[in-house]
Amino acid sequence: MRQVNWGMIGCGNVTEVKSGPAFNQVKNSCLVAVMRRNTEKARDYARRHGVPSWYDDAEKLIADPEVNTVYIATPPSSHAEYAIKAANAGKHVYVEKPMALNHGECQKMITASDRAGKGLFVAYYRRCLPYFRKVNSLLRQGAIGDIRLVQLKLWRALPEKKPDPEHLPWRHIPEISGGGLFVDLGSHQLDLLDHLLGPIATVKSMVSNQSGWYRVEDTVTASFCFKSGISGCGSWCFAAPRANETDRIEIVGSEGKIVFSTFDFPPILWKRGRVSQRYRRANPRHIQQPLINSVVDELLGRGSCPSTGISAARTTRVMDEILKNYYANRNICR
Repeated sequence: MRQVNWGMIGCGNVTEVKSGPAFNQVKNSCLVAVMRRNTEKARDYARRHGVPSWYDDAEKLIADPEVNTVYIATPPSSHAEYAIKAANAGKHVYVEKPMALNHGECQKMITASDRAGKGLFVAYYRRCLPYFRKVNSLLRQGAIGDIRLVQLKLWRALPEKKPDPEHLPWRHIPEISGGGLFVDLGSHQLDLLDHLLGPIATVKSMVSNQSGWYRVEDTVTASFCFKSGISGCGSWCFAAPRANETDRIEIVGSEGKIVFSTFDFPPILWKRGRVSQRYRRANPRHIQQPLINSVVDELLGRGSCPSTGISAARTTRVMDEILKNYYANRNICR
């Protein structure tokens, strides 16, 4: 390969700024085809973004000989299907997060890509953002001594208006999304901890729906232990008072701590004894561009991507472990 020619399945809001335009901003990378089931919307997206080809059938895009790498930007329920079809067609795959509905689907995607000898990457783009690269650098430098534990909180309020149960957003339909906002947002946090601190080995959790607005979970607490022996705990509440909304991760070491967020991006706080410092890091306009750059680098043999099917499957396994009793008790397949 001398150039990565992308075909994109799904043209939703996540692709308008976060990812879609970035494919043409990376050296030796070009978005050559897009697909959306709605013909007019597919044509309109291609026109607005200057994409040469458009389709209303995913299989036709996968079969396009100009496409050598497929970006799957659909809800999680179709990730495994399209990833396996793309791999079987000899295409590399870059898929949105979470990787799939469950760990079993992740394993099937990995097997298909391995059998085809093609790359499989997942859009956990925080691994490449300057903000989190600074956190990683501080940890690698021993800026807080030996790492002891991590605590995270993500609390969000319910929407101002209760949604119609017959017309729920897809992120609240577990058969499509794999769960609720814990899966959609918490997956970013758990994957980031995997990147910063290594794989999580064991998990214990309490999961509930306290608001009664959805079938999916809205309150989750979990304790976990990393393979390295580091301890961790987290709380996710999506039915909290608006005044108490929180987005915070604190990593504690033997000599200090680092405090930062996942979604709000306040200055990173480093504190050691009486000394402290704050670090600001801006995000790129197309927030997935650094990760997409790393995918292109790996496919063209000039670097490596830190977010693969193997690493993303670990995150899905942890989420499965956290949620398994909640969904099993409700006879909901995800």
